[in-house]
Amino acid sequence: MQDNATEVTAAGIARLAGVGRAAVSNWRRRHADFPRPVGGTETSPAFALTEVEDWLRRHRKLAEVPLKERVWQQLVGHPEGPVTALIHAGCALLLIHDRPPVWLDISSGTDERLAALLPAALDEVLTPRALGSPRAGQPDGSRVHTRDAVNTRPSTPAPAPTPAAPAAPGASTPADPAAPAPAELRPALELPTAPRLLPSVPLLRGVAELAAGTGARHTFEFLLGRHLDANPRQYTLTPPDLAALMATLAGTPATVLDPACGTGALLRAVASRPDRVLYAQDGAPDLAALTALRLALHTHAPVHAAAGDTLRADAHPGLRADAVLCHPPFNERNWGHDELAYDPRWEYGFPARTESELAWVQHALARLREGGTAVLLMPPAAASRRSGRRIRADLLRRGALRAVVALPAGAAPPYSVPLHLWVLRRPDRAPAQPEVLLVDAGRFTDDGRGGPDWPGVRETVLDAWQAFDGAGRIDQRPGLARSVPVIELLDDDVDLAPARHLPPPADTDGAGRLAGVRERLDETLRLTSRLAPPPAEPVPPAASGRLPLTTVGELARAGALVMRTGGHGGPARVPVITDHDVLAGTAPSGTLPESEEEPVLTEAGDVVLPVLGGGAVARVVDEATAGAVLGRNLVLLRPDPAALDAWFLAGFLRGTANHRRASSYASTATRLDVRRLQLPRLAPDEQRRYGARFRDLDAFERTLREAGRLGEQLVRGMYDGLTDGTIAPD
Repeated sequence: MQDNATEVTAAGIARLAGVGRAAVSNWRRRHADFPRPVGGTETSPAFALTEVEDWLRRHRKLAEVPLKERVWQQLVGHPEGPVTALIHAGCALLLIHDRPPVWLDISSGTDERLAALLPAALDEVLTPRALGSPRAGQPDGSRVHTRDAVNTRPSTPAPAPTPAAPAAPGASTPADPAAPAPAELRPALELPTAPRLLPSVPLLRGVAELAAGTGARHTFEFLLGRHLDANPRQYTLTPPDLAALMATLAGTPATVLDPACGTGALLRAVASRPDRVLYAQDGAPDLAALTALRLALHTHAPVHAAAGDTLRADAHPGLRADAVLCHPPFNERNWGHDELAYDPRWEYGFPARTESELAWVQHALARLREGGTAVLLMPPAAASRRSGRRIRADLLRRGALRAVVALPAGAAPPYSVPLHLWVLRRPDRAPAQPEVLLVDAGRFTDDGRGGPDWPGVRETVLDAWQAFDGAGRIDQRPGLARSVPVIELLDDDVDLAPARHLPPPADTDGAGRLAGVRERLDETLRLTSRLAPPPAEPVPPAASGRLPLTTVGELARAGALVMRTGGHGGPARVPVITDHDVLAGTAPSGTLPESEEEPVLTEAGDVVLPVLGGGAVARVVDEATAGAVLGRNLVLLRPDPAALDAWFLAGFLRGTANHRRASSYASTATRLDVRRLQLPRLAPDEQRRYGARFRDLDAFERTLREAGRLGEQLVRGMYDGLTDGTIAPD
């Protein structure tokens, strides 16, 4: 079967050929035999991938389409959309991962034969992998009732449950393990039929070829990561460092539940163990299916996954897990307030309509065994809103809430808000002298936009939690952590924000530290004065003739420099230099999703430019920055040292008029066409003269920035010290 159904846009053609969109537009105008559109719109036409491939080869625009790019274009051009294509690809990859001989057998014939035999082969793999039994020896009352993660037969509606007398709000009643699952539930993964699989067969063959080189698990992670990266507004992701911290706080559980699993980042962060069982649910059927496949490829543990609204239609009503990890949706008004008024999960009080997060907290506690641990990511408002104070008070009195951790801004979406972690434990007994741990890790915010200083966050949080978990209290750590007696928090507000209950850091921003800041500022100001450029000498009119110019594009075609664009994270997590780092002159601070794409690694002597925003900036990579991955919206120029001096190149590319001529303008943004930037044709010795002056200007600029940062730190510290009483006014 020919892959005639796969379509590709002009942007996809540009990626296939490694050129810009403008080149594709030129080919369409200049070549009468360029493939005709088969879909899309007039402004964004789509073309048949096979026709495009043939044309590119005939015209020697491309020797061979890269396998990864071919598979990706087949996925995004799938007739039923990329998510369906991802699910079909994940099913085939799980078969390849678990039973490669079966795949080789059924894929050896025609496409029709493969599509006909694949459902039965998938049934044999998916059923035991996604429908594992609960671990042996579970105590009474912990028997699991869950909808199947994979449905291999036509689904039938579940019988309606028998109405029960409503319980009083907050009353605790045991869940009935044998109760039928609500009708709103559906399997996380519907086994695709042969007719639905047939259009996907070319994609599945390409995916199998890709998996032969990189492995089934890495292939699925590459495709899923690229899909998430291409649709950032559709998904709220849990960053890997945060997921790892939450999983560590949960300990070493044998049964783990994520009731709002999303893409499965939290359950994936839990280390794989032979006796571990994973449970997942998400209201978005697509995410539930992708998570079931992702976890099945990641671990040999049984995976029970379901699709459905967790609060309204819980897939695991009888579960008593060892741990619950959850990144719930924030600020939801339509969470089921009216329908769930008498739900037995509200042991600690009926949540207000505006307190959906406290509904998720109580759901997590209801699904824990006695002594089990839940870790939830929460908005900071949940710790102080008056509408939730009664529930917070009851969580404290009964010993269910054990810790509140304030994270730095940038830990997770929304990145501008410093979120909290709540660590809860289902009480097995009332604590004699209850205390709660409050930790403030806000100081570990990076200067750049790449997120927090995760090693500092992790060390601070885990050290405080482990000490508190073992002894029930910890010694005060000013500015960082404190175990607070519950009675101190049970006032009219029950405000749990850590910063409001921690003493100021010892000598932090106080007189002793500020004296050191002042000394560094004095030294920096003296250095700034020495580095200040001498008075500018005007060029005599007779000597100011116009120099012959060339462009970056011409230099690239002549081999004097190599031009690369950034944006791929690679298979390993490496520091990423962002456009903000280039503009601010800071160290690499960003992250990119892991992928199988080859990242662009910087080298000493490279010149890096941002292409958005209109700032006339170019940065020469030094030894300290070398090895970082080039981030999005950045272009790297790697000059040939025999032909171009790096500082000469960077200096002339910073000219304001140069940028203005090479930029295009939209209503809200400016984009730089780096190929159009100009610089003079000069001999190497003359280049080095200019380069030395540009290097001196760069050193002066960096010192000015440092002086500004120290000045701001000194001013902020003086204000803080004067207001909190650690510095005398005279």
